[in-house]
Formats: sequence, C-alpha cells, structure tokens
Amino acid sequence: MTRAVRFHRHGGPEVLRIETVDVPPPAMGEVQIRVRALGLNRADALLRRGTYIESAKFPSGLGLEAAGTVEAVGEGVAGFAPDDIVSIVPPLSMVRWPAYAELATFPAELVVMHPPELGFEVAAAVWMQYLTAYGALVDIAGVGQGDVVAITAASSSVGLAAIQIANRIGAVPVALTRTSRKRRALRDAGAAHVIASDDEDIGARLTEIAGPDGVRVVFDAVGGPAFEPLTAAMSRGGILIEYGGLSPEPTPFPLFHVLTKSLVLRGYLVHEIIRDPARLARAKAFILEGLSDGALKPVIARTFRFEEIVEAHRFLESNDQFGKIVVTI
Repeated sequence: MTRAVRFHRHGGPEVLRIETVDVPPPAMGEVQIRVRALGLNRADALLRRGTYIESAKFPSGLGLEAAGTVEAVGEGVAGFAPDDIVSIVPPLSMVRWPAYAELATFPAELVVMHPPELGFEVAAAVWMQYLTAYGALVDIAGVGQGDVVAITAASSSVGLAAIQIANRIGAVPVALTRTSRKRRALRDAGAAHVIASDDEDIGARLTEIAGPDGVRVVFDAVGGPAFEPLTAAMSRGGILIEYGGLSPEPTPFPLFHVLTKSLVLRGYLVHEIIRDPARLARAKAFILEGLSDGALKPVIARTFRFEEIVEAHRFLESNDQFGKIVVTI
C-alpha cells in the first residue's frame, strides 16, 4: 500500500485527493521508484480539468516528473539496482504511469541516473523543461551561434530552459513576458533582451533587436493575436514552433508574412522526442552535459509538501511562478 494523489472527477485543484492504494510490483521492462520529489507541469492541470490530449480514467492518477531511489526492477531490466538515485523522463501517458505517489512505476528506458549532486528537488525539475526546449530549439530548429530566438511565456520553466539552452549554444535569447514585473528576473536568468507585451510593441522591439535579418526562431507557448507581430519580425525562411495554446483568443493565420517570407509554422509536442530512442539519447546527452558544466540550472519557483498538493496546483494555475514548482515527499 502507498499514498497517491488521485481525482474522481474533473475540476479545479480541490478535486485532488491523497488516497491509499495498492501498488503492484513492476512488470517486465519497468522500474519502480520511491519518489522523493515531483515536478509539476501545466499538463497535470489540464488532465485534471479534462482538457488534456489524454483522457483520465477515474479514479485517475496524474503527474509526469519524479525523482527518487529505485525500489524494485522488473524482469528484463538491466543497469538499475535498489537505492540507485534516479529521475524520470516524462512518460507518453500519465494515466498509465502517474508520478504523484510515494511509489511510482515507469518504463526502464525513461529512468535516468542523474548526477547525484543535483539533489532530488532539482532532479525532479529537469526533464520536461529541458527536453521540450531542446527538442524545439536544437533538434528541430537547429539554432546556432548568433541566431536571434524569441521565447514567449519566458518565465515558465520551459521558457527559462530555452533561455539557458540558447545561451549555451551562443544564440541570442529574447524573452517575452506580459508585464515588466519579471523583467529584472528574466535578465538575471540570462535573457539578452526582455519585451513586456503589455507595455511595448512586440514587432517593433523585435525588429529593433534583430535588425534587418530578423528573428530566425520563435518558440511560442501562447498563440493568439501575437502571431501577427511575431511573424512580422521574423527572417526569411524563419521557423515558428508552437508548443502551447495559452491565449484564450483566436490565433490568426499570418498569411501575408508566411507567403512573403517563406516561413515555417510548426506544431510541436515533446512526445516526438521521447518516443524516438535516437533523438532522446542525443537530448539526454546534451542535457546531462549542460547540467554537469553548469550551463543548465533548473530554477525552482516554490516547493510544497506532498500534503499541500491542492495548494501547489492553485499556485500552478495562478501564473505567478517564475520557474518550476516542486512537491517533496
């Protein structure tokens, strides 16, 4: 028996409950870990509310990231032993492999022996943000030295990861945020420039920053009306990678800019990296190297106790956080 967070109906944070459940031993090819810390993601809240790409099966668990120690290994698993310190690459299904529990089971290929000096809280904040940003900027866009990269929702964990990755490559990260309140924190986090969309003209500022060559890569989590000024500032042959949809407003198709500049507008889910062993291996190598050399440093906004999971989800949906929310067990 173990404690796990589950919900029996869709709704707000208040539907989450900590319940005692039976946990079967790991099946063939699986590793069971004793969870010490959880990383929260917006996808968790979407599943809880019934608006995620995956459907809950009640009573449903949830959660995509965890760090802890190996409790047991299933048949056919090599390379892991009890008490090994590990963290988890987000599984393709959080309904099948939920992380919010004292004991959680995952496919062995998603279990990573991370550098032990990270600590459990930091390790639980690694994989979703850096895999998402790496997949977009490095694997797909091929960002290189000197490229101007516009990053929306820049104070999110993925946005901050994108800033760090762009700096590691030698690109120029431009952070877009709604108000000036987070301007100093974003500059301290490595953004070369910060644009506050409520106070500044996005297109004019990007054009000023990028010059006549324009912005080659836009990494966007928002959509909505900003598509027009973002694409207006892009370079010929530039690529806009869309990985979210935070804006409640319609997203216009910027036909004129797409045609005249031969732009690429591409939808992206981190799943395409996770389900491809070769691409995932390259991503893990890049991230682990960046963690070791200090170029990649997860930013933790706030830490909650397991018993405070409802409060943690309320904070997740407040949009006040700067970086990752972590829950400890």
